Order: sequence, then structure tokens, then C-alpha cells
Amino acid sequence: MEDIRSFIDSGILESYVLGMATEEELLRVESMIAVHPEVRQELKEIQSSLESYAQAAAAKPHMTLKPMIMAGIDYMERREQGEPQSYPPVIYEHSKIEDYKEWLEREDMKAPEDFTGIFAKFISVTPEMACAIVWIKEIAPEEVHKDEHEKFLIVEGTCDIHVNDEVYHLIPGSVFFVPLHASHHVIITSDIPCKAVLQRVAA
Repeated sequence: MEDIRSFIDSGILESYVLGMATEEELLRVESMIAVHPEVRQELKEIQSSLESYAQAAAAKPHMTLKPMIMAGIDYMERREQGEPQSYPPVIYEHSKIEDYKEWLEREDMKAPEDFTGIFAKFISVTPEMACAIVWIKEIAPEEVHKDEHEKFLIVEGTCDIHVNDEVYHLIPGSVFFVPLHASHHVIITSDIPCKAVLQRVAA
């Protein structure tokens, strides 16, 4: 029988609460909470802690938080309805828009015409990489990534990405890697929203 303490300490419950668990991990967690009260209690405590943290941080939510949460909910609903796990290629310096044609042309992977700010649709979420299509109307505010590599492939529109004291002009087909620990923000320079494939890869 699986050791309860090792299971709790493995981090799988945190992944489960955050919606980042794999299908195999989901089944493991659900089977463990069904028969082990201590696992159920630990899960409740993690949920409570995350809720307290979210409430404490709610005073100044980052502009990207709501669209990414909504994209996560949409993604989980699609998976529950039977959408298979996708494995999009990792963006590298010679990536091309057509590499992501399979997802870019899907009717359910489009932004509503009346969206404001930022809109996103996840292609895939795994512990190693989150991949999404994002649309930005005017600006993506400043942020810094300490434990994940952020990569962009511009699909439509144009933008300037400001990284520390440098400005980079991006057009359709441009690929850009954001350095770890670098302060960066995006300003849209086209009359249409900037559409991009975004990947965040664990460092």
C-alpha cells in the first residue's frame, strides 16, 4: 500500500488543487481521498490555505490573472468533455506560425470580438509547460518570471516588448524569449489586437 506521508509530501495534492495534475494523478488523488481521512483532511487544508492566500492578494490583482483563470476553467471543461491532451511543439528560434496551425484554425480557439484587455485559450497544460493562444488589445503589464521561461510567437498584429531598458519590435512570425528575472511588459502597436502563441516552460 502506498505510504500516506510520502503521498502527502509528494506535491500531488497541490497540483490537484491548482488544476495542474495529470489524468493519472487525478485518479490517484481521488482514490486516496476516498479511503484515507488524513489525505482528505490534508486536501482541505491546502484548499483553505490557497483560498486565504488568494484573498490576501486580491487587493491588487494582476491584469493577466482573470483571463488566465478563465482560460484555465475553459481548458478543464474541454478536457472533461473528452478533448484529448495536446502536445504542441516547443517554441524555438526558427518556429513558424504554421507549426501551430492545428490549434490556430480551430473554431473554438478564437477570441470574442468584444473582449477587453487580454483574452486567452489554453492549448495544453502540463507540469512542464503551459501553452496558450493569447490576444492583447493594448498592453500586457509589467511582470517578472523567476522559475519559468516565457516564449512568444507573434501570429497577428504588432507589439513592442520592453525588457529592462531594451525595446524589441515584434511582427507576425517574430519569436521572442523573455530572460529569467527580467522585468518586461508589452505595448500593442497595431490597430488590431496582437495575437500570439505563448509558452511558459518550467526552468
